[in-house]
Amino acid sequence: MPAYRTLTIETSGRVAVVTFRRADQLNAMNRLMQGEITEAFEALSDDAGVGAIVVTGEGRGFMAGADIKEYAAQTAAEFDAFQAAGTRMYAAIENNRKPVIAAVNGFALGGGMELVLCCDIVIANQFAKLGLPEIKLGLIPGGGGTQRSVAKLGRNRANFLLMTGAIVPASEFIAAGLVNEVVDVDRLMPRALELAGMIASEPAAAIEGLKALTAHAVSGDLADGLATERDILGDLYRSDIGQQRVKEFADRSTTKVKKAGL
Repeated sequence: MPAYRTLTIETSGRVAVVTFRRADQLNAMNRLMQGEITEAFEALSDDAGVGAIVVTGEGRGFMAGADIKEYAAQTAAEFDAFQAAGTRMYAAIENNRKPVIAAVNGFALGGGMELVLCCDIVIANQFAKLGLPEIKLGLIPGGGGTQRSVAKLGRNRANFLLMTGAIVPASEFIAAGLVNEVVDVDRLMPRALELAGMIASEPAAAIEGLKALTAHAVSGDLADGLATERDILGDLYRSDIGQQRVKEFADRSTTKVKKAGL
């Protein structure tokens, strides 16, 4: 991996940890950071040695949206380029071949919230807050926030966030299904790494297939999704590791039955 200026990538076994490193700006995203996030996640997607990714922020913030000073100084052409590049960046996370776990350590606002919406699993500490406050600037989210918030939260909940600009504790997103767990500050990274390690230890083809199928279920045709599910399952069943694990499970079941005297 190249040396980045706005983030770091650390690996342990088959888990990669991406940490945003602009703590003095609450990890607000500028053009350089946007490009580095895209490059990093595209590379991790193609890295056969990585089975899961954890993404988090340095300091008190996960990501406090776009760098407002740079954002305000953009020309119209620079603004359009920034938005187009953002589309690629969010896709690099959402469509990553590896599951992405967000470890939300503080504020995730605007573009930061949009990044969380692209992740597959979300763990937050008890002080984390999320929101899409663009309406306070007379704007709307431009990185998929209007669409992904509806898909993951439901229309009315999304409307509340989008139209009021409310910044909401992470715990309030558990019932909606966006946040999986809220943990104490000192448990955030251990828990995220624990989950990532569990996932990364499973067969990569099966995990990749599951991610593709659940993504399809959100926006795709049911009949097509069911057909794709059957195809992927068939490939996995016929694979060497699939045959091995099924046989091992069957053997264990037979042994248990014999021990029970049935």
